[in-house]
Order: sequence, then structure tokens, then C-alpha cells
Amino acid sequence: MDTNHEQWNANQAVLREKLPDGTDFEQMQPLLLAHHAMTHDAGVGPPGLWSYADEIWDGLSESDARLIPNKFEHSLIWIFWHLARIEDITMNVLVAGTPEVYADDNWRVDLNVPFAHTGNEISDSDMQALNDSADVDALRAYRVAVGRRTQEIITGLTAEDMPKHADPARVQRVRDSDSVLPEASGVIDYWSRRTIAGLLLMPPTRHNFIHLNEAAQIKEAL
Repeated sequence: MDTNHEQWNANQAVLREKLPDGTDFEQMQPLLLAHHAMTHDAGVGPPGLWSYADEIWDGLSESDARLIPNKFEHSLIWIFWHLARIEDITMNVLVAGTPEVYADDNWRVDLNVPFAHTGNEISDSDMQALNDSADVDALRAYRVAVGRRTQEIITGLTAEDMPKHADPARVQRVRDSDSVLPEASGVIDYWSRRTIAGLLLMPPTRHNFIHLNEAAQIKEAL
């Protein structure tokens, strides 16, 4: 494991200790912003900050991104779609109470993906459609837009927000949308049990890092 990865894991441990009760939130907020940005393309964070996503995309062809190597379950397209959709839903609808980035502008058309769900419990046909049709440049741009919006949301949070849970009405909004397949509704139950700090410690940070580690393994296998 290189220094960047080691530092990311060390930062996650600090945030896990400090965020849940809002301890030292003024000091933790800048760390959280940088910590989150490192899982996105470089444009999400300040200049010079290491980007794990850029590390994955570097030297990768579009055709490679659409492949599922032997002994793997996912393509890189699926990973970046899944990460963007999960972060978009949890940060915007559940934490901020605002519409998903996906609902803005023309993302549904530009992405050229025939569904809006997160990819949890994805069918073989949807996986094939995603890998065949997704616009790779639009997918990267969408994830950057999601990352930048998350940065704005984090900036607006306070220590008092950390132990709260998402408003049940916001959870119901997700249930009523097409963002999560019915057979994957357990993930919504999971989100509803998390505090705001818990949500910050998983979808936009640890969840991103876990799947980027998977992406690095897939890239190596290609």
C-alpha cells in the first residue's frame, strides 16, 4: 500500500472517532472535505490533491472500462455509475433534503443509461445495457458534479447535524423514486438507520474507497 492509501486510511480512522458526536467539527470539516475529494477526479478538490479516481482512469481505454474481467462481478463503468448514484442520493436527498444532481440539467439523456437505479441487485440485462451504452465522458462529468455538490453540502453542515438521522420524509422520497430497485430496498433501510455522521463515513468516503480498490484490481486484471 502506498503513502496516499495509508494516509487515506489513517484519516478515515480519525473521522470515525471524531465525527459521530461532532467533536472538533471545525477541525474535522476541512479534513472531511479533502478526504472525500481524494476519491473523486482531481477537479473536485483543490489543486495538487491526490486523486484515486484519476489514478484508476489513467491509461484506461473506454473499451476496457466496459469489460468485466474473468473472476470479477463488475466493470469499471458499473463501479463509477454505482458510486455516483449512491453518493448523489444519500448526500442530496437524505442529508441536504435537495433533489439529486441527476435530476438537474440533462444528465439522464447525456449519460445514455436506460435506468436510474444504483446498480444494487442489477440484472444481467441492465448490466449489459450499462456497459454497452453508458457515455464514459458524461459519466465522469456526472460524478464530478456529484462530488462538487457533496463538497457544498459538507461545507454547510455543523457539529449539531452529526448525531441526527435523515428525516423520515426524505427516506420515503427515496423509496418512492426509481433510484433504488425494490429488491435492493434493504440499502434504504440501512441508510435510514445511519446518523448524518454515519452517512458521511460511508457513501461519500469509505464506500467510494472500497469500490475504487475493486476498480484498481479490475484495471490490473485487464
